[in-house]
Amino acid sequence: MTKFDSGGLALAYDDITPAGGASGTVLMVHGFATSRAENWRRLGWYGAFERKGYRIVAHDQRGHGESDKPHDPGAYGQDVLVGDILRLMDHLELERVDLMGYSMGARLSLQMALQHPERVGNLIVGGIGGRMLKAPESQPTPTMTMAEAMRAADPETITEKTMKGFRLFADQQGEDRLALAAFTEARGGGSALTADDLALLRPPTLVVAGSRDEMAGDPQELADAIPGAKSVTLPACDHFSAIPHALFKAAVFDFLEGWLE
Repeated sequence: MTKFDSGGLALAYDDITPAGGASGTVLMVHGFATSRAENWRRLGWYGAFERKGYRIVAHDQRGHGESDKPHDPGAYGQDVLVGDILRLMDHLELERVDLMGYSMGARLSLQMALQHPERVGNLIVGGIGGRMLKAPESQPTPTMTMAEAMRAADPETITEKTMKGFRLFADQQGEDRLALAAFTEARGGGSALTADDLALLRPPTLVVAGSRDEMAGDPQELADAIPGAKSVTLPACDHFSAIPHALFKAAVFDFLEGWLE
C-alpha cells in the first residue's frame, strides 16, 4: 500500500503500470462507502484496463478504505475532494489522464473536468443520469439523512431503502461509519450541477447507468446536456449490479477506442 499527503491527510492509492509501457493512463474515482479495492480491483476493472495496456491509478477517498478518516465534516467537501484528485496527479507527475468515476466519484469527476479541463483527456461517468439535473424540491424527501443512517445503532431501524442499503454495504466493507457520516454532512458528493454548468464541459464524455438505477435516472438525459457526450444504458442493471457488468466494460473500451456510435 502506497500513500501520499493531501492537505495533511494520508491517502492510499495504487499506481500500476503494465510491463512494456502504457498505452494511456486512467484515474478511477470510487463511490460513497466503498474503496478502490472493492469498486475497481475486485469487480474486474484493474484487470480489464491492464489487458488493454493502461496505466491504472486509483485512490481511496478521504474517509474511505485505507485512507485517513477524520470525523470532522470540515475535513470534507466537494472542493477538498476534487483537490485530492488534483494532488494525486501532481504527486505522480501526471499532466493529463482519462478520468473515470462511479456514482459520487462520477459527480466529482464532472467537477474535476469542469474546474481543470486541461488535465482530463476522456471522461467516463457511471451510476449517474438525468436525475442529477432535477431540482431537489422535485425529488422525494427521505425520511432520514445519510448521516443519520450511518450513525444509527441498529441498521434494522433504518426504514429508507436506499439509506439502509448504503449502511449495510458500509458495514460489510468495514468502513468507518462516523467518517462517512461526516463526509455526507459536508455534502461530499457535491451540490447539483445544472445544464448550464454541463454545457461548459469540453472533454469527450461517456455516461453509463443501469436501466433499473433509480438513483441515477436516464443516462441519455444527462448526456444530452453535455456537448458531444455519448450514453449507454445497461439492461436490467441497478446501481450496484451495473459496476461489474461486462457490457459496462465493453462500452468503456468502445468509447476510448473510438468505436462507440
